[in-house]
Amino acid sequence: MSGCPYFQKKFLSASKPHLKEEENDDSQSGINKASKGGLIYGDYLQLDKIVTSQMLQSELKGNKIHDEHLFIVTHQAYELWFKQVLWELDSVRKIFTSGHVRDERNMLKVNTRIQRVVMIFRLLLDQFSVLETMTALDFYDFREYLAPASGFQSLQFRLLENKIGVPQNQRVPYNRRHYRDNFRDQENELLLHSEQEPTLLQLVEQWLERTPGLEEGGFNFWGKLEANIFEGLSTETANIEQKPASEMKEEMMAEVIKQRDIFVSLFDERRHDHLLSTGQRRLSYKALQGALMIYFYREEPRFQVPFQLLTSLMDIDTLMTKWRYNHVCMVHRMIGSKGGTGGSSGYQYLRSTVSDRYKVFVDLFNLATFLVPRDWVPKLDPSEHSFLYTAECCDSSYCSSDDSD
Repeated sequence: MSGCPYFQKKFLSASKPHLKEEENDDSQSGINKASKGGLIYGDYLQLDKIVTSQMLQSELKGNKIHDEHLFIVTHQAYELWFKQVLWELDSVRKIFTSGHVRDERNMLKVNTRIQRVVMIFRLLLDQFSVLETMTALDFYDFREYLAPASGFQSLQFRLLENKIGVPQNQRVPYNRRHYRDNFRDQENELLLHSEQEPTLLQLVEQWLERTPGLEEGGFNFWGKLEANIFEGLSTETANIEQKPASEMKEEMMAEVIKQRDIFVSLFDERRHDHLLSTGQRRLSYKALQGALMIYFYREEPRFQVPFQLLTSLMDIDTLMTKWRYNHVCMVHRMIGSKGGTGGSSGYQYLRSTVSDRYKVFVDLFNLATFLVPRDWVPKLDPSEHSFLYTAECCDSSYCSSDDSD
């Protein structure tokens, strides 16, 4: 009886109608507020709306198909989790835009919420295994009732993409139309507004540009790194040249030349700007420097939390790519090469979205390209470089205001 608020309410009203509310001693009876007409579990969660919202189109057409219920529940669960992801993303973006990240204590809050998004996407991947208990024949039984609805019309997922930072010029056209043209007017306006807001990518970029130690007049990480790398490559070249002629020597020399070309490109800002214009890079030149500095000094106290954030951002990209891939595989399994219910090419369209063009933080993945021996990384002296241990002093307005979301 004590575990069910519905049963409590019914039992108490029937067995003790003579007791007045003020005569009940909650501490003695163990009866919670719900038993006295207060808020109860079902009302708090609005379960009457949630569990009655599975309207089977097949049933409405007089031909109730069992597995349509699973299809609806699974996709409703996806949408609820998309809503939570948007809730977390909006709160993180608010912390960034309000300037709260200047107080580095708030980066722990950012990390926690971004890691929560990561865990949600892991859960979303697992949901495919439930949906895949339905066979292609089971799906075929009710698929005709879905048209012209399509999963592409998930407003929340499109908003999610925009708020994270999927570039608009990298999107694959859907039905040869701009993606927003597949939504109703009000939804179109929401999508347009989300395109005009600062994305998570842009906000992280601005944060990376402020990485302590990049200043040319200060530690000058970038200048020292460039000098160390090319000095190291020159030393390696000299060592290889002293070896006797052999096929291995030629291979070693070719590898050093290849590495030199990679780093010449890294330290060429004009080359970076070109890659930025073609969509091959997403972060500004200075933000890339900040990310690489965090990458190399991730074991230092000042950079441990920032490194965790960069890792979580890559996790989001990875999991979203896996989610798209799992979706592609499931669609291929369910409908083969048929067109989608919304009029798209179905499997062919979805397959085209599983690529780096939809990866938002692709530059973070590419940081591993620039790994060098540890002794090439500029040395830090805690007694000299106090920024390793001293957080940036924030404005009083930032410290006095709290993020209440």
